[in-house]
Amino acid sequence: MVPQLAIRLVVTWITVIWSMVASACFTLALVHGFVWCARRRQVSAHGVFAIFAASTALFAVGELWLMRSRTTVEYGAVVRWLHVPACALIIALVVFVRLRLQAGRLWLAWLVAGVRLVALPLNFIFTPNLNYREITALRHLTVLGESVSIPVGVRNPWMLFAQSAFIFLVIFVLDALITVWRRGSNRRELFLTGAIALFVIAGSGQIVFSIWGLVDLPPMSSVFYSGIIVSMALDLGAGVIRSAKLSEELLESEERMSLAVEAAQFGIWIRDLTRDKIWASARWRELFGFKLTEPLEFEAVLERIHPDDREAVRAVLLQASEGDGRYEIDFRLILPDGKVRWIASRGRVDFAAGHEPVRVRGASLDVTARKLAEEAAHHLSGRLIDAQEKAHSELARDLHDDFSQSLALLSVELEIFGQHPPSKPEEITARMEKFSTGVKTLSAEVHRLSHDLHPAKLDQLGLVAAVKGFCKELAQVHELAIEFTERDVPRELPPDAALCLYRVAQEALQNVVKHSGATIAKVELIRNDGHLRLLVSDDGAGFDPRTARNNGSLGLVSMSERARFVGGRLAVESRADSGTRIEVRIPLSTAIKPTIR
Repeated sequence: MVPQLAIRLVVTWITVIWSMVASACFTLALVHGFVWCARRRQVSAHGVFAIFAASTALFAVGELWLMRSRTTVEYGAVVRWLHVPACALIIALVVFVRLRLQAGRLWLAWLVAGVRLVALPLNFIFTPNLNYREITALRHLTVLGESVSIPVGVRNPWMLFAQSAFIFLVIFVLDALITVWRRGSNRRELFLTGAIALFVIAGSGQIVFSIWGLVDLPPMSSVFYSGIIVSMALDLGAGVIRSAKLSEELLESEERMSLAVEAAQFGIWIRDLTRDKIWASARWRELFGFKLTEPLEFEAVLERIHPDDREAVRAVLLQASEGDGRYEIDFRLILPDGKVRWIASRGRVDFAAGHEPVRVRGASLDVTARKLAEEAAHHLSGRLIDAQEKAHSELARDLHDDFSQSLALLSVELEIFGQHPPSKPEEITARMEKFSTGVKTLSAEVHRLSHDLHPAKLDQLGLVAAVKGFCKELAQVHELAIEFTERDVPRELPPDAALCLYRVAQEALQNVVKHSGATIAKVELIRNDGHLRLLVSDDGAGFDPRTARNNGSLGLVSMSERARFVGGRLAVESRADSGTRIEVRIPLSTAIKPTIR
């Protein structure tokens, strides 16, 4: 009883092995097909593997059918249809090597695929198939205890064309192996390429030798191709495990990352390209105008971007996916309420094996205030340039209208005086006095302009004397009472600090004259509390400092920037009908010139 059971088990080994190969290949094809469906937006190695595994499974079924064929017609029909999965598995293998390993010469890949695709229709033209002109009989031999069928007939010479694809395939995979080895790839890639090369050589050789009768065996190459299937599955499985581990690590660090970025006012977003899903922090949703429970889609995010910036964002992300993965861009958002917000976005693209983009991560920051400041600065620069040009124009007008004409008139009078001098001494004296008065007037005007451009007293006599003199001159010209007070002001000051305080005093007093309608003004220069203070106040109409700053008042901006340039601060206090108080404080550490001994 026991020996009979053993015999039954032995004689079914062929069926068991080929059935297991087909089942295993179909199972792996199904699993990786699902993985591919999750990444259907991309050309995935999992999809190519699923095609290769399914083709190998069909090829295993066909080989088992051949070995159990009972008639020559049945055998010829099975051989004919086996060319379909054979073509599919060869092309899928070439594509997998190119896609996963980035190896193998492209022209060789096209040659293998081209030959096999041309051979496929030829197979259906010939009868019974591309391998045989005629199958005259089937003979049987025992393999692993089971009787299998072997054809006897006339072979078709066109079969050599189809079988040349096996030769080109062997050359292709050996070339890929050399490339992977030379570039110093990791052990996993080297093992995968070596396994593919080994089993391609063994499988191709076995099927060619069996068809030409060089070995007394039926076609059994699906067993060797199953070795390739195992190698591919191990490699892709390791990639899937790595992706799962990365996902777990990402989930673990998500909360800590959120706390950190929220403290820095960053908004974080992560786009899973394999599932086309977007996760975003609460701050990011707030920046982009999405509700906390609102589902996020990439196209919906792009719709929030200003139309003028949308294509630029697309281009930057595409460039990052095709390059080193890093991206950096500033763009505008149009929020649901119509407001415009500037966003600075920085991030990177994560890649899986074979440089396949799988994830985009980014941090977004609201930079609206900075952008607006850059635009308040650009506008202000234009106004300052206009003001400078206006001052130059006024100076040119003064020189032309006053000095040029006065000098021309004086020159004419001197020329007439030289050509026709008066005969009486008293007339000569009167004319000379008139000339002297004209020259003194011109000299005074030149002095005034020079003083406006740069006060000579400031360099010659110091800050106190220059400010005091300016107050006296302004009071005389405009009939304004100006009280000047100074206390403990250092004689030696850096030129920048002295010029700053002088110009602030000059600007503030001129504003008093032009706008305030004040009857009295006070100017104080005081040293105390480790600072040098300038205080200018008046009893005039006053104004709203906030409105003036928002309107870009050049006077206030100029005074503030001068103070900031020397490390000081400007404070303005004013109310309607309550006068104005302007104070500049400069630290003595920057205001006092060091003594060199």
